[in-house]
Amino acid sequence: MAVELLVGLHVSNPELYAEYRRQMTPLLHQHQGDFGCDFIVQQSLKPADSAINRVFTIYFVSQELMDSFFNHPDYLAIRQQYFQPAVAASHILASYQKAD
Repeated sequence: MAVELLVGLHVSNPELYAEYRRQMTPLLHQHQGDFGCDFIVQQSLKPADSAINRVFTIYFVSQELMDSFFNHPDYLAIRQQYFQPAVAASHILASYQKAD
């Protein structure tokens, strides 16, 4: 069954974050995943531990493919090089089975 995550980020370097997305998207597609909704947030009325300025969904056709993607050595390298210096905070707001 498909799985989807609702993610909130505090992106501190939008240009570097855009490069992270560009670099990781082909690998995401190889793992039968994709982004759904994607929002740049101007104001957070009730933040988690820090302000959230980006909210999106990311989904995969199965939990196994999601786990494989997030543990893939190529993804981990891209994450370290681009995501970590570009994102001040990351929050998984929800995880659920995606309706078809």
